[in-house]
Amino acid sequence: MSDEPQQGWTPRDATVPTPAAPAKKTEKAGKPERAERAERAEETEDRGKSRRRRTGWRRVIPTWRMTLGAFLLCALLLIGGFLTGYLLVDIPPANASAVAQSNVYLYKDGTPIARDGEINRENVSLSQVPLGVQQAVLAAEDRDFYSKPAVDPQAMLRGAWNTVTGKGKQSGSTITQQYVKNYYLGQEQTVTRKVKEFFIAVKLGREVSKSEILRGYLNTSYFGRNAYGIQAAAQAYYGKDVTDLDTAEGAYLASLLKAPSAYDVATHPGNRPAAEGRWNYVLDGMVKEKWLSPAARAVMDFPAPRRDRAADGLSGQRGYVVQAVEEYLARKGIVDENTLATGGYRITTTLEPGKQDALTDAVDEQVTSRLDTAREADRNVRVGGVSIDPATGKVLAMYGGVDYTKQFVNNATRRDYQVGSAFKPFVFTAAVENGSTTQEGRPITPNTVYDGTNKRRVQGWTGAPYAPANEDDVSYGRVTVSRATDESVNAVYAQMAVDVGPARVRRTAVALGLPANTPDLTAAPSIALGTATASVLDMAQAYATLANHGRHSTYTLVEKVTKNGTELDLPAQRMRRVVSREAADTTTAILRSVVDGGTGTAAGAAGRPAAGKTGTAEEDRAAWFAGYTPDLVTVVAVMGQNPDTGAQTPLYGALGQSRINGGGAPAEIWARYTAAALQGSPARDFELKVVEEIERNRPPFDPQDGEDPTGPRDPGGPGGTDGRSEGGSWGRGGPASPGPSAGGPGAGGPVTGGPVTGTTGPGAGGTVTTSPTAGGPSGTPSAPPSPSGPVAGSPGETPSGTPGPGGPTAGGPGGTSAPGSPTDVRPSGAPQ
Repeated sequence: MSDEPQQGWTPRDATVPTPAAPAKKTEKAGKPERAERAERAEETEDRGKSRRRRTGWRRVIPTWRMTLGAFLLCALLLIGGFLTGYLLVDIPPANASAVAQSNVYLYKDGTPIARDGEINRENVSLSQVPLGVQQAVLAAEDRDFYSKPAVDPQAMLRGAWNTVTGKGKQSGSTITQQYVKNYYLGQEQTVTRKVKEFFIAVKLGREVSKSEILRGYLNTSYFGRNAYGIQAAAQAYYGKDVTDLDTAEGAYLASLLKAPSAYDVATHPGNRPAAEGRWNYVLDGMVKEKWLSPAARAVMDFPAPRRDRAADGLSGQRGYVVQAVEEYLARKGIVDENTLATGGYRITTTLEPGKQDALTDAVDEQVTSRLDTAREADRNVRVGGVSIDPATGKVLAMYGGVDYTKQFVNNATRRDYQVGSAFKPFVFTAAVENGSTTQEGRPITPNTVYDGTNKRRVQGWTGAPYAPANEDDVSYGRVTVSRATDESVNAVYAQMAVDVGPARVRRTAVALGLPANTPDLTAAPSIALGTATASVLDMAQAYATLANHGRHSTYTLVEKVTKNGTELDLPAQRMRRVVSREAADTTTAILRSVVDGGTGTAAGAAGRPAAGKTGTAEEDRAAWFAGYTPDLVTVVAVMGQNPDTGAQTPLYGALGQSRINGGGAPAEIWARYTAAALQGSPARDFELKVVEEIERNRPPFDPQDGEDPTGPRDPGGPGGTDGRSEGGSWGRGGPASPGPSAGGPGAGGPVTGGPVTGTTGPGAGGTVTTSPTAGGPSGTPSAPPSPSGPVAGSPGETPSGTPGPGGPTAGGPGGTSAPGSPTDVRPSGAPQ
């Protein structure tokens, strides 16, 4: 190898340092460009950190990154919490108090009768609330209700701030939130309740219309005076329905929502300035929202509410009306008892307040005011009354008793007292309707002559012998049907029932209006004596058919029923003919005679053309008068019942009278009521089509006379209902002439006898012959009573057939009392 240096290469000298580039440059030259840029950026960042490092107080202030991070975290938490709450909180069922309502009962004209619930609330539809009243509520509580969401967080915060700062408690809740609180939750002030309220309101706002929420709010809000809901408030403060409120009144009620007790100016007159201020605030808000013109606002005066009135409750006649209406609704299948108990029904009855008051006043005047606590019998007096429009069947008035809170049984609807002779017109109606004849084949008309001999055994009856007694054991001898009706002769009507056929009599009574299930409405001769225990209302319905010329419409107590503004369907009232006009009108003709000169003359005090019939139950336990004018049918009963035991009692001595009969207090009540109820209306006469005019030219009957001028006697004559005739007058029936008793002396004393003519037939305890003296064969007085039973001598009747103090029940072939035949237990000859 050559020692000479090679070209282009410098030899290395250890003693002389070799020139070199700067270190950095040398390193960079050996690295990629990308790595170089990364190193440079890192160096720059390190220098920046060194420059921005905080010291002192700046260290406690969060950076913008920290603030943004915290905000995002909170937002996530809020969104998560909202979603969780929205998913977990469901809309619950309404609380019990929010849906509880009272049932409201009204007269025909809309006047309140009673409420039967503890919660005074009656829901209405929004359409029933006048627009001005709706807007007044919005002006007072939530003016942006229709335009804003269901909840208003800003208002909630503002309300909370005002509460904390002492500006008064303010919830900041929207109407939707208030509705949720009222309807779904409660009034407790807790965080849990507020949270639930918030989420339920949000859900409700998404699922329910604004109008529905407003309707619910108006029906659930409390307005004071125990009034829940706008309808109850309208009645409590102004005595009218919400539909009749004007804007000024609506603004006052809206003012109450904030604090009812603070703005009730009638209960607390000192509240007036505050109440007027709040009222003006509401109206000014309506003007601001352009819901009310300034001109209309300027002329409005503060509508002072009426004084608070005690709750009507069910005292007086109210409870009886409610009870009768509830039974009617259930029986007709309109609303059953359990459903009605849920409340919320608005029931308009057919009752008229003027007539209702008139009936109550008549009872008070003729009976209640005459009761004396010193008389033991007066403790037992009960009265029931019903008045019906015969053209429609609508019940116009009802008297159930002295006071529902003192006596719960409704005397107008109870079915446990015999109707007595008030049933007899149905027997005659059946006779005319069926073209019935006497035992001798003569048509039964008002002028048909029957045998009215006391305790005369009925003819043509194949059952147990039946021989009812007349009132006070009076024998009327030959007597026309008309006069037998005037004097309520039992012997005549018992025979007539057999002549017609007891089954036909029963069918006619049911067709006229007595329920088929009426207790003791048995097809036997005793049916004519009124052993059936129909109610006063039942009897009024049947007499209404007679007054309406034989056309019948089932009575109705209810005009209209609504719930939450929806009207329920009611059964159609159908008028149909059940007996011929001639049958009904001829019955009316003979009942007119009862009022004109028979046992019902007291009813003539009404001063109207009237027809009617008296009646007395067994042992004088009830006295009836059923009467009518062409316009009005009314039945009144005075009953005896022990207030301690509930047992039926005789009315002897009540009202200071020896006895009460249908021609007394019942007829007097009827006359007093009818005159007042029809006052101001023109008197109308009956327009009758009769099968035969009543003969009026026969001389009156005198029981002391020995001759009956009414003509030939029909030995098959019928008998009556109570076992005695009502009234004290002798009327015009024909008595038998003096003579030995028919069939011998009865157990209660001798029976007036007399000569008879006609065919032979069994008598009461003996055989009636053509001899001058009724009784034994060949004209001789009859022998003593047969061993099989003594002759009845007591007046009156007992459906059970048990003997009374006046004498044992008729027995033996000549006088055994049929089962259920009335037998009076009073001493013979007791005053009428």
